[in-house]
Amino acid sequence: MSHLHLTLLRHGRSRADDEGVHEGRYDSPLTEVGRTQAEALSAYWQAHPPGFDRAYSSTLLRAQETAQIVTDALQLSLTTTPLLLEWDNGPLAGLSREMALARYPIPEFRHDLDVFTSEGGESQAAIRARALLALELLWQGGGERLLVVSHGGFLNSLLRELLGSGRVWFAFGDTSFTTVRLSRTSHTALVTGVNLAPHLAG
Repeated sequence: MSHLHLTLLRHGRSRADDEGVHEGRYDSPLTEVGRTQAEALSAYWQAHPPGFDRAYSSTLLRAQETAQIVTDALQLSLTTTPLLLEWDNGPLAGLSREMALARYPIPEFRHDLDVFTSEGGESQAAIRARALLALELLWQGGGERLLVVSHGGFLNSLLRELLGSGRVWFAFGDTSFTTVRLSRTSHTALVTGVNLAPHLAG
């Protein structure tokens, strides 16, 4: 195997999306819309087999439910890991954006080594360290084509580490995915698709 192909999939629409609150570690399940999105993706991949060898998922409900719907349809075993959890936003999890801003105003400057709020949460340094550990797990876990089901924030962290771009952002809609091809013989990462959602077209 000269390459590792990653498909980075964001979960479907969650209850927290409908509630309009901060997610992070708030363990919100999928809505009916989210389940329908995941079922549409699984049907698309059944019709257009992606050839996944292995699948990994965050342990949070919204990601795990999405992953289970897809992997059940593809008859693919699923490995869950807390390494793929969304950013830990501490006390903001589950709060409305207005309440969060009132209780925890955004500082003018937050060092990458600072915790997210005075009451806890991950620093950017901790998130980066976890992203590297997650990538190491994927790299060493076997298989050539991997499905990775996680969250928009953390999937961006994975991509930043792969691409060496500290401030870049990639869009991730509900059940959209980004594809990356990693060389096993050089430090090369080729992004082959961003925010793809062919199952939701039309």
